[in-house]
Amino acid sequence: MAEILIFSPHPDDAELAMGGTIAKLCSQGVEVALIDVTSGEPTPHGSEAIRARETAEANQALGNPIRENLGLPNRWLEHTIENRKLFAAAIRRHRPRLVFIPYHEDAHPDHLAVHQLGLRARFDAKLTRTDIPGEPHYPQRIVEFYCTHLMINPQPTFLVDITGHTEAKEAAIRAYQSQFYEGRPRPGEITEHVLTMNRYFGWRSGVGSAEPYYCPEPIALGGPDAIL
Repeated sequence: MAEILIFSPHPDDAELAMGGTIAKLCSQGVEVALIDVTSGEPTPHGSEAIRARETAEANQALGNPIRENLGLPNRWLEHTIENRKLFAAAIRRHRPRLVFIPYHEDAHPDHLAVHQLGLRARFDAKLTRTDIPGEPHYPQRIVEFYCTHLMINPQPTFLVDITGHTEAKEAAIRAYQSQFYEGRPRPGEITEHVLTMNRYFGWRSGVGSAEPYYCPEPIALGGPDAIL
């Protein structure tokens, strides 16, 4: 059973968006399950074998969260009933309190499909009298993370302080050499862009580095001290 379940459209999306949060949670002993929906291939400088090796290296850098791949097609991911059942089965399998999915505005069709699938599978996972495997389960919250194909300037609901975990995040991103370094006119530019954004949100909130999130539902705090 995992406390946190993340649906990442491709291997590397979760690392880019919330690698510091994952590393922080793993270091605290929180059970995290990370589901790559596709293999992410084909890409210009990658292959199935290369990406699998890079993903394993990145996962180790993050603290070895539970990780699996649904094997759905990269580039052609669709919001279908059958795919929703796969997502709902994953929710039932891991029984998380929080589910993380991509933000609802994005230029990448796969990211949008995962958003829709995750949002609706949360509801499907609680159904009875269904052929979805596993026992019904309804996660307490859906939280949206910001991928790198954004069409907006993020206006997050909350930030997670990742100070002390940025090195783990950078190591996880650097593991994807075929995606962010090989054949790039400016190798590592995406890595630096993401880390700069995290420093910006850290500056805005008074910490060293932070990752932004959006939650469409109200969040109750235990008291004003939880804001600090």
